[in-house]
Formats: sequence, structure tokens, C-alpha cells
Amino acid sequence: MNAPVKRNYQLELDRITAGISPDKPPRLLLHSCCAPCSSYVLEYLSQYFSITVFYYNPNIYPEEEFIKRIDEQKRLIAEMPFKNPVGFMEEGYHSERFYAAVKGLEHIKEGGERCFACYRLRLEETARLAAEKGFDYFTTTLSISPYKNAPKLNEIGEELGGIYGVRYLVSDFKKKNGYKRSTELSEQYGMYRQNYCGCVFSMQERNLQ
Repeated sequence: MNAPVKRNYQLELDRITAGISPDKPPRLLLHSCCAPCSSYVLEYLSQYFSITVFYYNPNIYPEEEFIKRIDEQKRLIAEMPFKNPVGFMEEGYHSERFYAAVKGLEHIKEGGERCFACYRLRLEETARLAAEKGFDYFTTTLSISPYKNAPKLNEIGEELGGIYGVRYLVSDFKKKNGYKRSTELSEQYGMYRQNYCGCVFSMQERNLQ
């Protein structure tokens, strides 16, 4: 049995952006986990798309952390220059949705099935909203992190795109030194960078380390 072909998501994204007319940028709903991760993604994708950042992260713990990250996201959008417009949408703090989504997976190590359920939770709401509001594409900043599973994110995103009828923009934003650039931009804009992914389980795991 042949092994599945490994996809180059950055190359696929390059092909998509190469076909975009600068006079008519498509509308992209970009799920963002935090301002630092979004910085390079916004710098990069705003050359091609009219972007609305969607902050939907019911996994974040505690609520004070959620608010701190939202404030940093708004500040970054206000201060960064973009070729095409960048808007912002948020959904309130609904931590109960996260706990329902990961029920039974609480003790799974970071990076496993609990995280995949969290990916799906956030991507599904993004896909639903993108379809409702008539966006051309949706995607997430999550693949910029070296700790996130880009193939799984793209698999879930493409599946949800098929369900909701809106195209998922494949990505692996850590390529082209994307993660490195995000750290440079974070320093440039004096951004708050958290030391754990966001949920109470990732906080506990980081504290143990």
C-alpha cells in the first residue's frame, strides 16, 4: 500500500495568491488565536486579501487572559499598516463550549486529540460565519505555531469548507520563516506574548515543565 502523498501547503497557497487580481482582493475570514501569531499572517495575506480577523477562542483560560489577548489583537490591527483593509469581529467568552468539546479528553497530552477537538471547535464557527457573511475564503493563524499540527488543521479546514460551502485557504504559515517573522513583529510592536497555548490544560502542562 502506497503512503499518502505529503502535501506542500505553502506551495499550494503560493499558487492561489499568484492567481489573485490586485484590483479585486477576495474576502477572507481569518480566525486568530492571538495577536503575535496573527502579525506575520496579516502582513503576508493582506497583500492579496481583504481580511476580517475573527477572534473566537473559547479555550482561553482564565477570562482575564482572554480579554488581554483580545485587546492586543485590536491594538495590532490599529497600528500595523496593510495594503488591503483589515477588519475585526469577535465572539464573547464562551468557555463552556470548549469544555463540552473536549469532554473525556482532559488528560490527553498537549498536541493530541484534545487539541484536534479544539481546532475543530474554532474552525467550525469560523466556517459557519464565513458562509453566513459571504466570505470567499476562511482560514486560521494556528498553523504558524511550531507546536500546532498543520496537516490536521488543513484536513479539518477543508472538511468544514465542504460542509459549509466556503473555500478553506490551506496554509502552513511557519514556512518562509513565518514564525521567526512573527517574533520580530511582536518585538517591534511591543506585543504581549503568552507562555502557554491558552487552555487550562496547556497552562497546567507548562507549569509542570
